[in-house]
Amino acid sequence: MAVNELLSILPFLIVTIGGIALLLIDLGLKATQKSTVAWLSVAVLALAGLSALFQMGRPPAEALYGMVRADGYVFFLDALLATIGALSVLLAMRYNEAREIWRGEFYVLLLFSVSGMMLMGRALNLLVLFVAVELLSIPLYVLCGIARPRLESEESAMKYFLIGAFASGFLIYGIALVYGAAGTTSLSVLLDKLNAVGERTYDSALLFAGAALILAGLGFKVAAAPFHMWTPDVYEGAPTAVTAFMATATKVAGFAGILRVFMFGFEPLLATWQPVVAGLAVLTMIVGNVAALVQNNVKRMLAYSSIAHAGYVLIGVAAGNDAGAGSVLFYLAVYAFITLAAFAVLIAVGSSREEDQTFDAYAGLGRRRPVLGIVMAIAMFSLIGIPPSAGFMGKYLLFSAAIAAGLTWLAVLGVLTSVISAYFYLRLVMTMFMREPSAMDMAIPAHAPRALATAISVAAVFVFGLLPAPLLDVINAGIQSAVAR
Repeated sequence: MAVNELLSILPFLIVTIGGIALLLIDLGLKATQKSTVAWLSVAVLALAGLSALFQMGRPPAEALYGMVRADGYVFFLDALLATIGALSVLLAMRYNEAREIWRGEFYVLLLFSVSGMMLMGRALNLLVLFVAVELLSIPLYVLCGIARPRLESEESAMKYFLIGAFASGFLIYGIALVYGAAGTTSLSVLLDKLNAVGERTYDSALLFAGAALILAGLGFKVAAAPFHMWTPDVYEGAPTAVTAFMATATKVAGFAGILRVFMFGFEPLLATWQPVVAGLAVLTMIVGNVAALVQNNVKRMLAYSSIAHAGYVLIGVAAGNDAGAGSVLFYLAVYAFITLAAFAVLIAVGSSREEDQTFDAYAGLGRRRPVLGIVMAIAMFSLIGIPPSAGFMGKYLLFSAAIAAGLTWLAVLGVLTSVISAYFYLRLVMTMFMREPSAMDMAIPAHAPRALATAISVAAVFVFGLLPAPLLDVINAGIQSAVAR
């Protein structure tokens, strides 16, 4: 294998080989020494992230016989996923200890899942995309059930596995139809066929059916309606540290695949798939926000919030232009940090053996633990999209891209559903600051790694909200290298 090909997949290789090495190291450690694996996994992810950052300016190139592509788009996603993974590990360490999850494979499985996510962004062949989806999904199935013998954890793992199997079926059947329609699973070859002038060399009906099934399979990963039904139950039942990772990294990977397939592969068919994606965006925003209104469990509320924000990101996909793709990547980055900040508070509140994530458990939290209350309030305001938070800038970019693409009505619906979301986000803020604390004041022990992850996430929310230009410049350069032939 040439050196350039090795460099193009270096972040993926670092995470994969690191996971295998940590699996062997874990065999020689006692149950109380599993934090060693956690810190080593942070080191592996940091190394992978740095390797991606150093390659950000490399010219785009295909590798492994045209199966993968290395460009600025890929390396930005690698760096983002490595950062999310490292922060998730820091958040999980104290939580796992408190709940006696003495399993070093937790961090190994997280690394393997991140490797699959990194492979999704660079997939230039639909078969590689399918392999990447399975590589990121199978470790997540296990992570959801890793709190055994806790029944809710095992139930969430089973639900996620069963519905994920159906989604994988949709995806592989869609890939088969695309191959039957165009005679290839390569996105670059498919793009050439779609752009060819003269006699059509593909079957339109089969191709559209295949694209629809691929969208359904990937829609499951990003929790877009109507493929969202698994989300509340799985988010609630899984360990909160796993939920934090799923709610952020999985969404980034899913949309990385959607962008690669539809905006960089099926781009010539924009007029055909744009109405479908716009319709999914509307349905997803409405379902997520309306269902969140009646939730009394904070994790379930954030699950439906996650669904709603998938709808906002779909607005950028529906725009179908470079501005839309850039707004999607920007929003995914800021949403990840906002959500990690929120889940840092959930993990702190749930750090006791008997975890309670109902709204009542947060009564008076802003008075009992002012720092945690302020962090959660910042996250809620940013999810609404209140300036100067990064959430405001992210929604502004998404809605601007939609308006530039002639989808003003979609941007208006996005604004209206954001207004609806203010109710349940502010409800949590009011519960924390305006209700009397519970008589049972639960101890929330301090934890330096969790505090570090929280501080990084909150800082990113304000930095990207007040100074978005540097991040946008990196993203736009990545988008340009992704579309360069």
